Amino acid sequence: MVHILIVEDDLHIRKMIAFYLKKEGFVVVESDNGSHALTIINSQAIDLVVLDIMLPEKDGWEVCRGIRRHRDTPILMVTAKRETNQRIKGLEMGADDYISKPFDPLELVARVKALLRRARMTSSNLVQFGDTTIDANSYTVSIGNETVELPPKEFELLFQLASYPSQIFTRSQLIERIWGVDFTGEERTVDVHIKRLRKRFDQQTSAFQITTIRGLGYRLDVTR
Repeated sequence: MVHILIVEDDLHIRKMIAFYLKKEGFVVVESDNGSHALTIINSQAIDLVVLDIMLPEKDGWEVCRGIRRHRDTPILMVTAKRETNQRIKGLEMGADDYISKPFDPLELVARVKALLRRARMTSSNLVQFGDTTIDANSYTVSIGNETVELPPKEFELLFQLASYPSQIFTRSQLIERIWGVDFTGEERTVDVHIKRLRKRFDQQTSAFQITTIRGLGYRLDVTR
């Protein structure tokens, strides 16, 4: 059974989210403050966290940081804030997706399911859509019957983006995840590698494209 932790101090919203997730067969665990949520994370097997930002004791940012110190548990942040900088902050801290209040509970359920699918794919080191398979075990990309071998950093960049389709990654996020926190080069290194990936794949497959989000970074969009 899939266990989902809902961290939300508004009782009405928390119960509404729990109702719709339970209808889908998920086991729901609830918390109304950040400190309690971290206790649950450290003591129970949780498969995904639905996390509000404005919480008592510890806010959502602190909870997100606490989870990411030791776990890759998918995190869906829920907040009343719509500002772009809040979305960027959440993503930089390790959130996997972001939805703003007020929201359609069916959309939230769909996002939860999508995050769980991504987690299952990346845990097997295999991402697949359309005619394209990206295999982190062999560092190869298969398009139909053709196999494409990439330099390691190009592959790791592609696999990172493909593991979270439609999610925006900033340059600094990609630098940290692919090149490491000790990297001393230019952030434009990401742009160079993205340009090379586009050149390799734009004419080879229509299953995905890498999109530039002006002022933010990049995302991979699945097109079929």
